[in-house]
Amino acid sequence: MSGSRLTVPNVITVARIAVCPVVFWLALEPGVSARFGAFALFLVAALSDVWDGYLARKHDWITDIGKLLDPIADKLLLASTFIPFYLISHRGEASGEVPGWGPLPLWVVLVIFGREILITVFRSYAVRRGVVIAAGKSGKHKALVQNLFSGGLLLWYPLRDLVRAEGWDTGPWFAWEAFHGVWITVTLGLAVVLTVYSMLDYLWRYRSVVNLEV
Repeated sequence: MSGSRLTVPNVITVARIAVCPVVFWLALEPGVSARFGAFALFLVAALSDVWDGYLARKHDWITDIGKLLDPIADKLLLASTFIPFYLISHRGEASGEVPGWGPLPLWVVLVIFGREILITVFRSYAVRRGVVIAAGKSGKHKALVQNLFSGGLLLWYPLRDLVRAEGWDTGPWFAWEAFHGVWITVTLGLAVVLTVYSMLDYLWRYRSVVNLEV
């Protein structure tokens, strides 16, 4: 079904958009409770993306407004985490650094957002040429790994602060901290690789849009 009516998946998407500024604000707050709140809201928002897509496909609730709002929600959720991560990690405090990366490199932020801007422009250009570029597997995998990284780091900050404040930093915590740190380090690396790969994949698969040679 195509149209502009506000279906259940669209309501979920609108709610996800509304949550993004709250995630942004809570992530920047230094308090443990606020940061746990940022993680919880992010988790709900990320899972809602899967849920609304499932409902839209199952009940044929795919609408034009949904096609417009869903990528906007995804990009806002991305911005609501990566921008705070960059700001927090560059405050000059070791506690704010990204495990395995230190302060979040500017080039990583530019790659992540540069890809989104480029593909958005490319999609708009393709539409004007009569070609609709649907979300591909590489893009979905990229988004999944980005969310795994963002969720991991949003949990890392308050959990580490809570453990240190309560004096729970004993053997079991160090083991978890090591695992959690590796998780964040690896998922960010994979996110960067998949971001570049998915961009090249889209450009190559739809190269005919710009009359490239086959």
